[in-house]
Amino acid sequence: MWFRIFFFLSFQLAGAALGWHLAAERGALACLLVAGLLWLGIDLLRGARVIRWLRKGSSAEAPQMRGLWGEACDRMRRLLRQSEQKTRDSEHRLQEFLAGIQASPNGVVLLDREGRIEWCNQMAAEHFGFDPQRDVQQLIGNLVREPAFAAGFAQPDGLRGIQMPGRNSTLSRPVRLAVHLYPYGEGRRLLLSSDVTALEQAEAMRRDFVANVSHEIRTPLTVLSGFVETLQTLPLDEPERARYLDHMAQQAERMQSLVQDLLTLSRIEGSPLPGASVWIPLKKLVGECAHEAEALSALLTAGHARPHRLHFGPMPEAEIAGISSELLSAMSNLVSNAIRYTPAGGQIDVSWQTLADGRAEFSVKDTGPGIAAEHIPRLTERFYRVDTSRSRETGGTGLGLAIVKHVAQRHGAELRIESKPGQGSRFAIVFPASRLRDGTAAASGARHAA
Repeated sequence: MWFRIFFFLSFQLAGAALGWHLAAERGALACLLVAGLLWLGIDLLRGARVIRWLRKGSSAEAPQMRGLWGEACDRMRRLLRQSEQKTRDSEHRLQEFLAGIQASPNGVVLLDREGRIEWCNQMAAEHFGFDPQRDVQQLIGNLVREPAFAAGFAQPDGLRGIQMPGRNSTLSRPVRLAVHLYPYGEGRRLLLSSDVTALEQAEAMRRDFVANVSHEIRTPLTVLSGFVETLQTLPLDEPERARYLDHMAQQAERMQSLVQDLLTLSRIEGSPLPGASVWIPLKKLVGECAHEAEALSALLTAGHARPHRLHFGPMPEAEIAGISSELLSAMSNLVSNAIRYTPAGGQIDVSWQTLADGRAEFSVKDTGPGIAAEHIPRLTERFYRVDTSRSRETGGTGLGLAIVKHVAQRHGAELRIESKPGQGSRFAIVFPASRLRDGTAAASGARHAA
């Protein structure tokens, strides 16, 4: 301020002195006026530079000057820098916030008062088939035409968990969405969507599982109840009584097998993954399988002239890393399935083969009726049967291949199924090389360590 007054007075004194020198008193007055106007013009030019700079709004282009205008520029430049920094910080926080919403597994759509899309994340675009750039400012009602959504969208309090098919839903691969709509701000609304397909499938599997278990248990219970009632009410001779008791024992054994398989599945699914520190000799596992197979074959072919022809190929001195009970259950289920579905006199071949990439294959081949191609993808489903009547005749529970599949997955192995009607079937478990080792070398190393 003092510099500004000093500069103005200097202009006046210089003008007055020059005027007095040129024309005495009149000249002094005239030059005094001219000096004031000149100072005012210079000051207006400096002010115009400041105004021009403020219109551009960039702190980097601030004019460099002294005096009152210089101080004003410095202060405004600092304010602009602070404002620019706050804007950058706000933009950074906004981008982080939007990135967080983008990473959400749920779809998020921001709608204005009229129901137009202001912003949506990529998951919402996948759920509803939006284009995040093209569909901005489009009415949500024009893009989502599901009747349940349209009816709920018209309600003032929003949607609360309606379900609707997703954009890519098909009969073979259904997609179900749970949609919620919440009001926020001044008339705006927040649309949330989540994919509940897996939950619905799990719920359907649970219902099917309960229904299947109930059905499987109800049949033998009905038979048992009928036989018990017969024994209680009718005078039977000893042969009839023994025959009824034999049927009752078979039905009880059938229920026991079902419960045992259910417990095996539950134990497998609820236990931690098998480690790679416990090694089981292959010959031990296959030997137990062979013993169980011979007993089952003898039971099923009793009274037949030609029993099953069981052939267990030579097994190497190999070891498998895993859980012995699970591996035995998987192998035994493959062998017992082959025996159950192969008629008397048929042949079952069990073999072990080392593959070129270091993996190994445990396979069971039978000469049974074979399986049509459309059934093969569903064989590992719980309680799925190609021939319901035959499986019940042979005492199958419909859970054997489901157990095999779970055991194989837990040990990093692969279940392979090859079958054609009239040509028999071949089931194989392919074990990864990381879970196999030469038992002879391992035993030799243990002896040297001792």
